[in-house]
Amino acid sequence: MHNMTDEELFWRASMVPRVARVPWRIVPKVAFLFLVRGDLPLRPLWEKFFAGHEGLYSIYVHASPAYTGSPPADSVFYGRMIPSQTQNTSWGDMNLVHAERRLVATALLDLGNARFALLSETCIPLLSFPAAYAFLTGSNASFIDSFPTRARHVPFFTERNVSLAQWRKGSQWFEMDRPIAVELVAEERYMAVFRGDHGIGNMEEHYLPTLVTLLGWGARAANRTLTYVAWPRPGPHPATYGVRDVTAELLEGMRRGNGECGYGRAGGAVEFCFMFSRKFSRDALGKLLELAPKVMGFG
Repeated sequence: MHNMTDEELFWRASMVPRVARVPWRIVPKVAFLFLVRGDLPLRPLWEKFFAGHEGLYSIYVHASPAYTGSPPADSVFYGRMIPSQTQNTSWGDMNLVHAERRLVATALLDLGNARFALLSETCIPLLSFPAAYAFLTGSNASFIDSFPTRARHVPFFTERNVSLAQWRKGSQWFEMDRPIAVELVAEERYMAVFRGDHGIGNMEEHYLPTLVTLLGWGARAANRTLTYVAWPRPGPHPATYGVRDVTAELLEGMRRGNGECGYGRAGGAVEFCFMFSRKFSRDALGKLLELAPKVMGFG
């Protein structure tokens, strides 16, 4: 917890040391950033994922200001709620981007956090913690989905100096390294461009992907996410998985994706394509706990 305003938080989080050599040993941690409405219905699964790996991860939770609940005191999620600046978040709104930056900025205050993964309350891990940690802390790339898309709001571009060629869309669920995380919270020019009422929906799927192009992060960011999401057609929302949907084959298929990943290969075979997946409903928890030891390697 802290009592900083967003402006104070972003200013503090954007500071970086100028001396390259750290005078003490820092064990790199992965910061798990949960952007949620309230409760974490899949919390028991995540607790088994984190169990025994203290000191290698940090947890931050951004919930609705109206949420007054709390995990039990013996949970790894206890006391991990960050200040939300009394700002509600809603699907498709720029306030989701503000919440994401708030999570990243708060995590940056801990110098041990080297990687940052954005998750929701419907996300699950598809790998064990050691496998996820080894991959993320050993990777030189950030994972930010960004691809060209049609522009339906021409006035936005003409008024705000963003060209059609720079306009991008992609998954909001990122996994990034510390240098890009610092740039994300320090960036003000394009945040001012995107802020406000501009009539464009799904800004959480446009801002960061477009920023990748605007700031030239392409060489530093793998053009994909590590979070599996299935989009049925037609429909504006991703598929949701309940207890009847969850099988070992489903989870294994999500982990391996389409078999065309450019990383995670062992002996010529794809070890995994995706590290996390969404959206899983509350009633799927029991089945996920049952399958976790056999499929994901924990629990």
